[in-house]
Amino acid sequence: MQASAHLPIEEHTLDNGLRVVLQPDSTLPLVAINLWYHVGSKNERPGRTGLAHLFEHMLFQGSGHVGTNDHFRYVQQVGGVANGSTWYDRTNYYETLPANQMELGLWLEADRMGYLLPALDESKLDKQREVVMNERRQRVDNQPYGRAMERIHELLYPPSHPYHWPVIGYMEDIAAATLEEVEEFFRTHYVPDNAVLSMVGDIQPVEALAAIERYFGEFSRGGDLIRVTAEPVELSAERREILRDDVQLARIYLAFPVPAFGEPEWYAADLLSTVLAGGKSSPLYADLVYTRELAQDVAAFVLPLEIGSTFMVVATVKPDIEPQEVEKIIHEHLEASADGPPQEELERARNQLLTAHYDGLQAVEQRADLLSLYTTYFSDPSRLDKEMESYEKLTSEDLARFGRTRLRPDNRVSLHVVPKE
Repeated sequence: MQASAHLPIEEHTLDNGLRVVLQPDSTLPLVAINLWYHVGSKNERPGRTGLAHLFEHMLFQGSGHVGTNDHFRYVQQVGGVANGSTWYDRTNYYETLPANQMELGLWLEADRMGYLLPALDESKLDKQREVVMNERRQRVDNQPYGRAMERIHELLYPPSHPYHWPVIGYMEDIAAATLEEVEEFFRTHYVPDNAVLSMVGDIQPVEALAAIERYFGEFSRGGDLIRVTAEPVELSAERREILRDDVQLARIYLAFPVPAFGEPEWYAADLLSTVLAGGKSSPLYADLVYTRELAQDVAAFVLPLEIGSTFMVVATVKPDIEPQEVEKIIHEHLEASADGPPQEELERARNQLLTAHYDGLQAVEQRADLLSLYTTYFSDPSRLDKEMESYEKLTSEDLARFGRTRLRPDNRVSLHVVPKE
């Protein structure tokens, strides 16, 4: 399956270093504004985790000319939506608005970038610190299987590695965050030359760029940012652990360290994960769920991380079935991947990924997010139109080579989450 978006894309850089990506599309009277800051949990350090996510919350607590929670109110009043998210490698903020409200979105984002610090105070920090701590309780500590992904990364990556700690942070670190640390985090990372602003929708590029220059051009560059790096992770022996939790069914997590998003092997990992468990007719799903009826579900995926990634297989075990029995069958499928998938399975998986990609491009907010991603990680927004080429040229032997070299028994973490006795 071959397809191409062939989308018109403009890239500009303001004098202060802010990178701007514009993609006009008059299909609908909408505009998606997407602002990525190249900072995430990997920019933290042990003992001071959770700042990136806490700061995402702080950015919705008002800025120099916008009151607390007014960001959402202004956007919703014109029929738009807004939100933000934090990840290991980035933090993003976004609005989808009627096209004639483009400047409202630009003003709101610019006011946060340029005038946030005067609006910060201890009371806002105390409130959002408690909100984030409650979020951790709900999503991690008191959520079935909530600690699993956190524990996987703790086992997979050494304590000093930027992916060792969770994005949301540890409870004691969140509780210890100070206003001075939050302010310093903002001054260091929330600067124009550490950001990408993408706009997609019913815009005139010349007018849009002039508006962006008007709202963001006055801000100064930051200092010299130090990019976080880490040595590639490769295990020398399998690491196993059993985690007891308030769950009804056991769940198996298998994790392997693999190359970073953007590397050729990452695309082989993504395609292989789709071959193995992409859909109910895939071999791993069909075998465990339908044929042998040992698992409730099974999934495989690879995380799109910037300095090294994680290949995962996750299976929920049916009642009265031993997790070791299910894990043994998963290992058999992983070992068989060293021979490469049959051509028809390879094409099925490739078509799944291509279809999902081009379906996603129908939404202006998805396009804007991808443009920010490709510009932030690779300084190349045109990858929006070329990214699928990395999948189209992969062969069965490429996937077999990945299976042989990366999915080895001595290069994996095995975590069983089981019911408490």
